[in-house]
Amino acid sequence: MPVTCQAKCGKRAVLKRPKTGDALCKECFFWAFETEIHHTITNGKLFKRDDLVAVAASGGKDSTVLAYVLKLLNEKYDYGLKLVLLSIDEGITGYRDDSLETVKQNRDDYEMPLKVLSYEDLYGWTMDAIVAQIGKKNNCTFCGVFRRQALDRGAAQLRVNVLATGHNADDIAETVIMNVLRGDIARLRRCTAVITDGAGSIPRVKPLKYSYEKEIVMYAYFKRLVYFSTECIYAPNAYRGHARTFLKDLEKIRPSAIIDIIHSGEQLTIKDSVEVPKRGVCSQCGFVSSQKICKACTLLEGLNKGLPKLGIGKTSKVNKYLNNKNNVDM
Repeated sequence: MPVTCQAKCGKRAVLKRPKTGDALCKECFFWAFETEIHHTITNGKLFKRDDLVAVAASGGKDSTVLAYVLKLLNEKYDYGLKLVLLSIDEGITGYRDDSLETVKQNRDDYEMPLKVLSYEDLYGWTMDAIVAQIGKKNNCTFCGVFRRQALDRGAAQLRVNVLATGHNADDIAETVIMNVLRGDIARLRRCTAVITDGAGSIPRVKPLKYSYEKEIVMYAYFKRLVYFSTECIYAPNAYRGHARTFLKDLEKIRPSAIIDIIHSGEQLTIKDSVEVPKRGVCSQCGFVSSQKICKACTLLEGLNKGLPKLGIGKTSKVNKYLNNKNNVDM
């Protein structure tokens, strides 16, 4: 028996929202999904009129939906934003080179300028070359650190006011779990923030913070958006994968687990007596860092010196090496 849309529009429901359990028709789902993102933007005050906004574009479902919805909402609610796409080429043969073609399609479809920066141009290394050095065990550490800084570098080159990323609710809940398991208090405090910045860096915003991954996929499917869905060939060994599996198991038992975890992270407080690293700037590259020398510069130093595991592990070992190096150079 056909199910009627619970929004009482009179149409036939074609889907059940994973987030709320509501049975909706396509049009009512689109309205609900877009309106929730609009509320995230307005309640969080993510943008100001006339802002130049870079959308971090990978060609995947999240960044594709983000670019599409930002363009739509910008026109519908007259945000007054100027939108550009910023993409990072990590140098992963058979993965990123293909996904960049999707980004170029997004550029044409959404009529947004596109800037592409590569690891090879920025750091002199591709991820393929890094994996050949480090292996597949810790490669995601290099990629994550370099990618975060590469986006900062690209945003600085474009002189944007804000950098919008496609982090969704699942991503943030996974990050909360990972930071709890690692005891990373500093990141645990800021990972649920809808806006992150510090030390003069360009603010990053997460318009999809409360959007479920399943609903993003459904939105892209019903809107017939073009996106790249192949998983990174180096990702299966990532630590995040274990947190993702754990979260999916929780979601089967309690569908609200994703939002519950995010709200828990938002409510966590830290005693004043607990020392939390303060974010400043790296003494070498000038980009944001909670250490004197940022993680990206440390990892790059290790690669260039034939010590690829230099930045993996305890900070004390890194500092000892760098101090010895500086003494020799003097």
